Amino acid sequence: MKDRIFDRPIFVKNGKVKTEISGLTDALNFLEEWPKSRRGSIYDTAARACERASSGQIHASIAHDAFASFAKSAKILENVSTPQPVGKGTKGDLGDVVPKTGENDGGSCLRRLA
Repeated sequence: MKDRIFDRPIFVKNGKVKTEISGLTDALNFLEEWPKSRRGSIYDTAARACERASSGQIHASIAHDAFASFAKSAKILENVSTPQPVGKGTKGDLGDVVPKTGENDGGSCLRRLA
């Protein structure tokens, strides 16, 4: 299951909602929800790479790069070069990070960030 998690997450922003894509399951779910009217050849390449990596045909890093290229072409890629501080602000504030609750589904660590 470790190979289903990306070495580094990809952050995307759709409107005001930031989403962390941590692995193949997150990427596939995000791509599945992407509007059909906005899909194209780069979308198709990313979806195919994620599906092939999920079935073990290619390494997850290839799917990571394909998804990042898709996000960049769709102008939703968030450049997160420096981690944002956590715990700044009021007591109990976790900054922008919303921890996921529930069982680990083997690669989905999808978190929506405000």
